[in-house]
Amino acid sequence: MMKFFKGKAALLTGLMMLTSGAAFASPANLVATDRTNPPVGHYNFCRTHSQECQPLGRDKGPMQLTRAAWSAMLEVNAQVNRDIIPDTDENIYGVAELWAYPRTVGDCEDFALLKRHMLIERGFSPADLLITVVLQPNGEGHAVLTVRTDYGDYILDNMRGDVRLWSETGYTFIKRQSSEHAGRWTKLGPGTATTAVGAVNN
Repeated sequence: MMKFFKGKAALLTGLMMLTSGAAFASPANLVATDRTNPPVGHYNFCRTHSQECQPLGRDKGPMQLTRAAWSAMLEVNAQVNRDIIPDTDENIYGVAELWAYPRTVGDCEDFALLKRHMLIERGFSPADLLITVVLQPNGEGHAVLTVRTDYGDYILDNMRGDVRLWSETGYTFIKRQSSEHAGRWTKLGPGTATTAVGAVNN
């Protein structure tokens, strides 16, 4: 659990006013544990986009959440959710799993990839933009983008219009990209689960 200082508490109050009623819990960051296998879609994505799957250096900790950064997160999440039509890889490409930058249609991983790319273009560090595999309450696999901040880890999700702390999503968090290497993945909690986002052994 993170400590609060008066200045940061005031900033958080300001950020809450921008969320149009989004729920906030006590800020906290997800904790990565052991290294794990990447989803097969991301493994294949890295084979064709190797420049986006490079080492990122030693983890310097989460980014500072400023008003400008918060606005950018809200804007990018809303824009991608508005502009991209959700559909399955089977319908789009005729295969079970393919991660790609969407033009007009895409599945959850494609939404996350595009949001990550757009936020990097706005100056965010790749080390704080981590594609994450979760389980929905119904047990189905799903992918979202985690933004690591000093107020906690926020989730950009194609199935929600707002941006929430990870603890407010109702998801079970399984694994995500490493903050030190964009091509590697780490576990986020105990146990394993079979999800629709398949993993590759390497």
